[in-house]
Amino acid sequence: MADIKAKDVAALRAKTGIGMMECKKALVEAEGDFDKAIKILRERGLAVAAKKADRIAADGIVDILTVGTTTAIIEVNTETDFVAKNESFKTFVKDLLTTIVNTGVANVEALMAAKFLDTELTVEAKLQEMIFAIGEKISIRRFTVIEGHVGTYIHGAGSIGVVVLFNVDDETAAKAEFVEMAKNVALQVGAYQVSYVDKESVPAAVIAEETEVIFNAIKNDPANAKKPENIIREKMIPGRLGKFYEANCLTEQEYLKDDSMKVGQYIASVAKALNAEIKVAAFARFEKGEGIQKREDNFAEEIAKLTAK
Repeated sequence: MADIKAKDVAALRAKTGIGMMECKKALVEAEGDFDKAIKILRERGLAVAAKKADRIAADGIVDILTVGTTTAIIEVNTETDFVAKNESFKTFVKDLLTTIVNTGVANVEALMAAKFLDTELTVEAKLQEMIFAIGEKISIRRFTVIEGHVGTYIHGAGSIGVVVLFNVDDETAAKAEFVEMAKNVALQVGAYQVSYVDKESVPAAVIAEETEVIFNAIKNDPANAKKPENIIREKMIPGRLGKFYEANCLTEQEYLKDDSMKVGQYIASVAKALNAEIKVAAFARFEKGEGIQKREDNFAEEIAKLTAK
């Protein structure tokens, strides 16, 4: 049996972030071979990750990285807020963003197969190490990459992230006034969730469906039952569609920092001041855990299980 020294165990723990006892067991099994011990821990990490696969990871963080004119936004989920605040986890997410920008991968599947930073590990293998070290399910849920001049915003500790892409020339994009405006528009998207950039972005099928919903709502109102159809469609529906656009289109919303103007008017005012053309081209808004059904813990049942004899 190999002589396992405390300094070797400590060195393995420092490299892997895994507990001292697990590191010692791995070194014993590997007969003191450091690299073999790391392999053993990674393999055990895969087993640990498999056991955690059916857990619900609805917490986590959204983060953003811009390098030159390439911007990546990612959502990585954890089971608890405690892990989401862990510095090693946050560093892992930053490193994932760097990997995405450096490799140019297009989806999560490709990312998992890519090399993690400049290491020999794949992202999937690194993820399993993180799961084993931290002890929770971690899930790389989604990311997107946007090329061009953008404004970005992250709310709080990463609960919401926004990237807004602008059609604008390089010279204008470098100006402080544009940078401030772009950040303000990203803040707007973070504060008020919207589906479309502007009226022109709304699909015709969506407008047609909304029109019929409004028409039927008006007809079902006894106060409007006798109104002619042409009056409803030509006079009443356009006004109510305006409310739909205000609720669902970014440029039609009231600007949060000055409710006397719409977001589109705010952008136009900055464009005029800079004597430039500035248009919103697209945006991405990630909110951590959106659409994931969170687990509802029954603490009475949990205590009963723990105290059961």
